[in-house]
Amino acid sequence: MEFFRQFAAVINETELQQLITLERLPQLCASIDALLEDHGEHGRIYCVWGEFRVQREPIRNGVRLTLPGCPNALAWTVTAEQQSVTIHCTINRADHDADFVASIEQFVEDWQRGLCQAFQGQTGSL
Repeated sequence: MEFFRQFAAVINETELQQLITLERLPQLCASIDALLEDHGEHGRIYCVWGEFRVQREPIRNGVRLTLPGCPNALAWTVTAEQQSVTIHCTINRADHDADFVASIEQFVEDWQRGLCQAFQGQTGSL
């Protein structure tokens, strides 16, 4: 399954990669309660679904984050291109129960809300 959010923002790849660090995950997404371990590009978080390892990877135009031990292979990217930001989240199943799908929708919405707040404070562009 795939989940998307796209919104207007003026931020470049470098700024986005500097903004989205493991340390900032709880500030950027209300569905992530705490960063439990931070080893730069990997660590552990506590989120709406429990405790998971998290991996951060800079990619073209943004950042990819994955939960390697997640039974649903949850992964999401945040990319900036042409004055917009796209949040793209995936799991490894074509369908799932409604409550879990709703929790992923909320997760993506929390990312959008958190990023919009961070961009306003950082760039004033929204």
